[in-house]
Amino acid sequence: MKVERLAIEDVILVTPPRFQDSRGFFSETYNVDRMRDAGLTEPFVQDNQSLSRQKGVIRGLHCQLAPYAQGKLVRCTKGAIWDVAVDARTGSSTYGKWVAAELSEENWSQLWIPPGFLHGFCTLTEDAEVQYKCTALYNKASERAVIWNSKDLAIDWPIKAEEAVLSEKDLGAPEFSAAKGWFHL
Repeated sequence: MKVERLAIEDVILVTPPRFQDSRGFFSETYNVDRMRDAGLTEPFVQDNQSLSRQKGVIRGLHCQLAPYAQGKLVRCTKGAIWDVAVDARTGSSTYGKWVAAELSEENWSQLWIPPGFLHGFCTLTEDAEVQYKCTALYNKASERAVIWNSKDLAIDWPIKAEEAVLSEKDLGAPEFSAAKGWFHL
């Protein structure tokens, strides 16, 4: 398993090997011992899957507050996405900074987004399927969001604003400044 620390050290890009032959491929996408060696020690309690039919769909930026804060191990099993993690931990040296990685069925990479981070993604292809493991169960009352194109963050999304396809809920999300105090180191 290839493990890469990104510009925000707590966010990790993991690429499991694929063993291919004429029948297709096999891949061990999660192994608790290998993940522990990579620094992912929290147990996963929920798996989620989404399908986005259109290119340019943006989901996020989302998080849940403590005690329901979620760490997520995200992968794209069909198509491709541009996955974003934003440090929302007040007191962190990287507070308000973001990192992103392309995840696709081709590169087979997964992104670890720790608790205390906002998460969002943009579909780069039609019919993009995303699967992710979570370290806490969904809790509607603790759910929070920040607008995807917050001026406070200046995320370099791979699409223009007029091309973005968002839910009504995500369209009404506040600027990143609203996140101050959501998480602490």
